[in-house]
Amino acid sequence: MNLPNKLTIGRLILTAIFVAVVSIEAIPQRYSIGLVLFGIAAFTDFLDGYLARKHGLITNFGKLMDPLADKVLMCSAFVILARHGQIPAWVVIALLSREFLVTGLRLLATSQGRVLAADSWGKLKTFLQIVLAIYLLLFLASSEAAFEFTKPLFSNQWTSPELLGVILIATTALVTIFSGIGYMIRNSDLFRGLD
Repeated sequence: MNLPNKLTIGRLILTAIFVAVVSIEAIPQRYSIGLVLFGIAAFTDFLDGYLARKHGLITNFGKLMDPLADKVLMCSAFVILARHGQIPAWVVIALLSREFLVTGLRLLATSQGRVLAADSWGKLKTFLQIVLAIYLLLFLASSEAAFEFTKPLFSNQWTSPELLGVILIATTALVTIFSGIGYMIRNSDLFRGLD
């Protein structure tokens, strides 16, 4: 297994640790630790793709598992954030629905001998989701000692959750939904001949 694929597997492991840490109230500085874990996991998303392209290490495993690992990371983060009241449940349901639809489409493509790699809209969607998750996790972590220095960021009217947070949530939701619809339209040929 090459390095990019190992990083993809590592992202799945980091996601599980992230969810456990943020979910256990007894862990001191859990949001701060969760923010760092999420940041590292998100960075591996950039790094594995960069290394795979630069060194010609693109594999079918990577084409399939890299987007899947991204989905597991982002879905986990948004479910956790909804549980902690940082994002409306309907937005998370919309994001999850898009991910399930695209994953289903990828499985259908695989059954027909094709591998569907992420497109530019999917990459933009992932980038926006990462920015939104980091912003909201940082907001939670700002109440803890490690990231207390970021508190002024969230009391500023332009960068507050009431303004910037809402803009980030709305933009991310729209791009996520739009990219999912586009993905389905561009690959509609996969549905031909299905019973």
